[in-house]
Amino acid sequence: MTAALELYFDPATERRIHVLWNALAAVDVPTLRQISPRHRPHLSLVGAELLDGPTVAKALAGLPAAPPLTLSFQYTGQFVGRVLFLGPAPNAALLVHQAEVWRRLRDEGIELSELYAPGVWVPHATMSMRVPRPVLTEAIRRCLEFLPIEATISAAAVVDHKRDIRFPLP
Repeated sequence: MTAALELYFDPATERRIHVLWNALAAVDVPTLRQISPRHRPHLSLVGAELLDGPTVAKALAGLPAAPPLTLSFQYTGQFVGRVLFLGPAPNAALLVHQAEVWRRLRDEGIELSELYAPGVWVPHATMSMRVPRPVLTEAIRRCLEFLPIEATISAAAVVDHKRDIRFPLP
């Protein structure tokens, strides 16, 4: 999966996550910023091999891609492959919004990763795509030291990291 509809956080939250990224980098944990300086702290609503910004914008017409939802990141987690993330406390408004975005994009004929299907999707903000095993415990500890983090969604974009494309959404 190289493309996503990313939700971005308010400036204070972005700064706090950048400080966390620095703390992780200090113990040799590669963060998203080290993968690409264009990466921003975010929560992905959907993922796909290919997303076309104008097509996504058309499918979401009348629905704000980035409603001003408040999230409370309360825990750290790990996906297979040593992906380290921060997870928000359950939030009905976020789940409803994500399901509607999913439905509209699928109705438009856009192929999406089933990992983002409503009922399967795990809301998260990735900190590292591959934590080295020897520092995994330390990486988790560093993340926990920063929690909780209160965040407000402030913007959205369709991003294709493989093709280096970013399409801001209204």
